[in-house]
Amino acid sequence: MSDSIVIIPTYNEIENIESIIRAVLSQHKPFHLLIIDDNSPDHTADKVIALQEEFAGRLFLEKRAKKAGLGTAYVHGFKWALEHKYDFIFEMDADFSHNPNDLEKLYDACHFGGADLAIGSRYVKGVNVVNWPLSRVLMSYFASVYVKFITGMKIHDATAGFVCYKREVLEKINLNKIKFVGYAFQIEMKYRTYCAKFAIKEVPIIFTDRTKGVSKMSNAIIKEAILGVITLRLKKLVNSL
Repeated sequence: MSDSIVIIPTYNEIENIESIIRAVLSQHKPFHLLIIDDNSPDHTADKVIALQEEFAGRLFLEKRAKKAGLGTAYVHGFKWALEHKYDFIFEMDADFSHNPNDLEKLYDACHFGGADLAIGSRYVKGVNVVNWPLSRVLMSYFASVYVKFITGMKIHDATAGFVCYKREVLEKINLNKIKFVGYAFQIEMKYRTYCAKFAIKEVPIIFTDRTKGVSKMSNAIIKEAILGVITLRLKKLVNSL
């Protein structure tokens, strides 16, 4: 039994899924891997099922009925991971924008470094982003500046989606109260962790844009993040977070 599970939500990731599974499960540390698939039309889940015999006891699949958003996928995975007694629970993308070789850095920050939440950070040491257009880099960077200004969190990469939680954090946070479904979900989770006074540590990583598949970013997701930060702060001020 591993103490660590990596959660990867998927929707139409057939071009990446086998490679990312093999990369995660070939790490020196024996991570387990949970795929949360939203009934991908490209049959991503079928490829996962085909690999489960090879990675028996380490590769798991939860298939949902329809596309329901990043946040709900992770909440589903968090509850599954807590039920199955994992101590360290990771978020990670399927498209190799997060390097599987950095998983152990996040694990070490939590297991040995005193962090309750370790963030794979693009901005804690300069700007470490590869293959993004300048407009996307600026939007992401200044989104984190905006979040820091509104919330008071001393985090350089508030929208990061490559993280490790100790189980105690997810047990403390009321997962049923998580509201946001897009990238605002990442901000909300960090803010709730921060407000609960858990130790947060940023670990520098290099983020590389996907080379296969299609980004899920949309105007609706951006709008949710901008307005969501204000909502979170107001709820905190009136003690209703």
